Amino acid sequence: MKTAKIWAWIAAALGTIYFFLPLIGTFEFSLRARRGTYSFDAYRTVLFDPQFQSTFLFSVVMALLTIVMGVLIVTPTVFWVRLKLPGLRPWIEFVTLLPLVIPPIVLVFGYIRLYNTSSLLPLTGSIFGTNILLVLGYTTLALPYMYRAVDTGLRTIDVRTLTEAAQMLGAGWLTILGLLILPNVLVAVLSGAFITFAIVIGEYVLAALLDRPAFGPYMVWMGSNRAYEPAALAVIAFSVTWGCMGLIQLATRLAPHTRAKS
Repeated sequence: MKTAKIWAWIAAALGTIYFFLPLIGTFEFSLRARRGTYSFDAYRTVLFDPQFQSTFLFSVVMALLTIVMGVLIVTPTVFWVRLKLPGLRPWIEFVTLLPLVIPPIVLVFGYIRLYNTSSLLPLTGSIFGTNILLVLGYTTLALPYMYRAVDTGLRTIDVRTLTEAAQMLGAGWLTILGLLILPNVLVAVLSGAFITFAIVIGEYVLAALLDRPAFGPYMVWMGSNRAYEPAALAVIAFSVTWGCMGLIQLATRLAPHTRAKS
């Protein structure tokens, strides 16, 4: 047992070095913007750059819209499949896995082909329509993670019993979904939401080919035109991603309290 613990600690140490050593190197390089000394000049330049602020705000808004759309699509679908159509569950799972197999560049070229200005639904002909198309693309990319998060949450509750009890009390489907099912899977929904947020913040292909001012294309542009600022951007993006992961862990720890209140 002691030998097994030693090897486990060695594996954990090697994994930590593998993941964090490049990050430490990137952070150290980002502090070299001022010759001869360490400084946060690169971070100051990035954070006070109007283009950074506008692109980051745009991606945050797109992420929030994607989360809302994902919840509205996935939660009723998973609920209905588990309640009425359990035989379709393998097929639904297969469909939700497709975004992991189909490259985003194929997806966005399909969107441009189907929704260009010469089609019946010319979404790419306006900024508003292109933004809708971008949110739809982000929702598709985040679908595997949102679906599995909500599906895992619904497995922890007795959906059929809760639904029948609510119907006996006169509740409608919207009431059941909004006031009964969603609060009981709120932690799972938040987990999927934070992962979705991290995906949208760092996504490049959809935003670049749809010509939208998102954070991902800004990072690529900065990487090709500056030296130290791209390293600072990488650390900032990494911090945002890990912040989302930390919020997932916090929501998971608060899960017992949430279920107790519900």
